[in-house]
Amino acid sequence: MLTIIAFLVAIALLIAVHEYGHYRIAVACGVRVLRFSVGFGRPLFRRMGRPDSSGHQTEFVVGLFPVGGYVRMLDEREAAVEASAQSFAFNRQPLRSRFAIVAAGPLANLLLAVALYAGVNWVGVEEPAARLSRPSPESVAGRSTLAGGETVFRGAFEGLRWLLARAVLDGHSVVLEVGDGLSGVRRQVVLPLSELAGVDADAELFRRIGIQRPYSEPLIGDVSPGGAAARDGLLPSDRILKVGNESIVDAQHLRDLIRANNGVAVPWLVQRQGREVTVVVKPDSRSEGGRMVGKIGALVGTSPAMVTVRSGFFEGLHKAVAKTWEVGDLTVRMIGRMLIGEASLRNLSGPLTIADYAGKSASMGLTQYLVFLALISVSLGVLNLLPLPVLDGGHLMYYLWEFLTGRPVSEPWLERFQRAGVGVLLLMMSLALFNDLTRLFG
Repeated sequence: MLTIIAFLVAIALLIAVHEYGHYRIAVACGVRVLRFSVGFGRPLFRRMGRPDSSGHQTEFVVGLFPVGGYVRMLDEREAAVEASAQSFAFNRQPLRSRFAIVAAGPLANLLLAVALYAGVNWVGVEEPAARLSRPSPESVAGRSTLAGGETVFRGAFEGLRWLLARAVLDGHSVVLEVGDGLSGVRRQVVLPLSELAGVDADAELFRRIGIQRPYSEPLIGDVSPGGAAARDGLLPSDRILKVGNESIVDAQHLRDLIRANNGVAVPWLVQRQGREVTVVVKPDSRSEGGRMVGKIGALVGTSPAMVTVRSGFFEGLHKAVAKTWEVGDLTVRMIGRMLIGEASLRNLSGPLTIADYAGKSASMGLTQYLVFLALISVSLGVLNLLPLPVLDGGHLMYYLWEFLTGRPVSEPWLERFQRAGVGVLLLMMSLALFNDLTRLFG
């Protein structure tokens, strides 16, 4: 239920802001707005706005299905307009006004993202500290001098992951300044992430990089009755020092060894209430993703150390603008790479993935939900600026043609472009939905 509510609130809010951008600039340009609607289908709410100087009132509507919206303006291309009202028609406005009205929707989404990011920066957000878990040996980080437990002196953990994702997309290396445990000694580590160019920007990307989760102590949490942990004598709060002859760095290291030792009994050196004991553990063998892995029926690891990231007014606003630009730039780059075949089309996500992340972010608290809203708002703004005829970006391309040639695009060509745009949009939506079903159920 939380997922559905969080998704509907997000979609309704982002659409309302987008359409309000169109509406507000249309009114400012003297265009008569007939209806402002959030949602389609049977109206659940209807209200008439205040009369303008000519006595006209805009109808505000909330539809039954909040998955879209529109602003209907007076336009001679849609219906006959009385001579006395023609000056209020959209199609009669100068080119600059029509351009501004169309561009206002996507820009409103981008401004909303700036406001949300700025609010989060001002209030502050609790994030995992940038302390690294042990990287897998075959990853880029695992082939470096990183061994796990290092602290990265560059913001919090999520900021670090964002830096790494951008580096992969841009095809360059990253230099990290890290400190080793409690020694306080700092050193630099180079991660040649250019070798991952073309890898899908998903969870698998961070496994290849080798920086998946923040550092977590190798402690045993809740133990399930009947599992290998309970059967072989592991207790909550046990600290695992060794598995076989291998010293344990952190919880991720321990999880990797448990998965690798499926069905194999191995002695574990455990620190329990100030003394060391040896427990022989034989992880149960379970099928996961088409292969057999080890499971012990217990929580492994602790919550990571958290830090509060908070900024002042101007710094927070500057960071918000920079973050919005970075997310938008990353979105455009990814779309470009998918078009030329350098990135997989599996990176395209649809409503099911958005709903899934909406529920997950909402369950983590208001701050994470606001960050999610900002991310989706940027994506909506950027996608609407794409030069597809059915999107705002397509209409802006028509106006650019009119500006360069001095004449509008002809009606026959408008019809052809519209049909082509609908076809491309349906193809993208079908592919996004297929990717959603594959991620969630494949």
